[in-house]
Amino acid sequence: MSGVVRVPEARIALSTASTYPESTAAAFELAARLGYDGVELMVFTDPVSQEVDAVRRLSDHYGVPVLAVHSPCLLITQRVWGTDPWAKLVRSKDAAETLGASTVVVHPPFRWQREYARAFVQGVARMAEETDVVFAVENMYPWRAAGREVAAYAPDWDPTDEDYSHITLDLSHTAVSGSDALAMAAGLGDRLAHVHLADGSGSPRDEHLVPGRGTQPCGPLLERLARGGFAGTVVLEVSTRKAANRAEREADLAEALAFARLNLAVAADSV
Repeated sequence: MSGVVRVPEARIALSTASTYPESTAAAFELAARLGYDGVELMVFTDPVSQEVDAVRRLSDHYGVPVLAVHSPCLLITQRVWGTDPWAKLVRSKDAAETLGASTVVVHPPFRWQREYARAFVQGVARMAEETDVVFAVENMYPWRAAGREVAAYAPDWDPTDEDYSHITLDLSHTAVSGSDALAMAAGLGDRLAHVHLADGSGSPRDEHLVPGRGTQPCGPLLERLARGGFAGTVVLEVSTRKAANRAEREADLAEALAFARLNLAVAADSV
């Protein structure tokens, strides 16, 4: 039947990092106003993001579910929820279970976290056996200094060759690393559990542009997900920190959502 559009079960969420420097509360407000299906909670320096009860109140107040929790594994969050990386993962899992989120997003360890890195692949697998929450390890990128690549992550910035059951594909990160996002998605198959949708120009800086403003195949990836009946979550993780005001930030996030809705669909007669 021509003219019929098929939309997969995947939900489209807003990362609470996308409203920075505004607050976690602002992310819930904007997600509700713009019509996102939920949020991904970035556990960050904002104290509210670290308090599960406060987040649950925001979720209830705005009627916006928390679909994923991003564990505090950035350089800037090294002391959020303590300094023990395994304890952070446990708290992330507990937060996801309490909030009803299906996924915890985690980065590969930093190379200087030697003991954590040594046991990371097996440890994540063991933790996954104890919960219904999915641990989705995110692709990162090589750091560059003085024109040279620096190995900042262990076992590697690219998780695709490791024995992870679930992976998050971030398109801003593929831009920095020079990876082929479509080939990566195809190679992952059913291991592709979660998507961070953003764009990048190929700069060595992690840009997190609104999709469609860079060089990454954001539209073709979403079409591939739609054709495959992707049932995970697509998270808009874009940077709006340069927005001049709230109206400009809201316009960027509305554009990002419209792009995702438009492309995460496929004509039924072409499936």
